[in-house]
Amino acid sequence: MRKFTLFALLWISILIPLSGLAAPQEEGGREKWMTELRQYKRVYFNKELDLSREQQTKFYPLYEEMEDKVFKINDDARAMEKRVAEMTNPSDLEYEKATEAMYDAKVREAEIEKEYMEKFSAILSPRQLFRLKAVERQFSRELMKQHHRLRAKFRGDKDK
Repeated sequence: MRKFTLFALLWISILIPLSGLAAPQEEGGREKWMTELRQYKRVYFNKELDLSREQQTKFYPLYEEMEDKVFKINDDARAMEKRVAEMTNPSDLEYEKATEAMYDAKVREAEIEKEYMEKFSAILSPRQLFRLKAVERQFSRELMKQHHRLRAKFRGDKDK
């Protein structure tokens, strides 16, 4: 199982920089990358949370639904922030509304996570539910480490 996880993480580390380069040129590149990332996230979560098949079947549709909602909220807030940042002379009211949207996104994200944590409690054991946030952070850290390693390697190869 450990070898499989290491293989999955290695595969992710290869796909991230390649898909990042391919996404602008290839139609649907981002969607493909997100699908692959979700698959590897499932492998990681299965191992770290020790999910049964039945739990996996019930948990992942809900978890990915939650992720989609959170992504949409943050995407909308970033879009507003970008619009105001690109304005030549935004008014104080525009700054205030964009700032409010950015901070409100965090509140809405927390509300959604809380709502889904209650749904997850019907699927996951108390221990698994407790570990979920830590596993999410571990996964993100692992992805960032792999990304930085490959980016440094890619830059090193590019400089030669």
